[in-house]
Amino acid sequence: MNRIKKVLDSKGIKQTWLAGKLGKSYNMVNSYAQNRSQPSIADLYKIAKILDVDVKDLLESSK
Repeated sequence: MNRIKKVLDSKGIKQTWLAGKLGKSYNMVNSYAQNRSQPSIADLYKIAKILDVDVKDLLESSK
């Protein structure tokens, strides 16, 4: 599970903006945000860099 939607909401960033910066379709980013699919590790690091957060902030703890 990821926290992409929570981080986007907290920063006031739209999924369409992230999709453009990431070079992915809106549908793909929406799928990540809704946890229907998970980004690759490489994409997760790209998202963290774009959003200026630590990659750990994008992940739900398994504890």
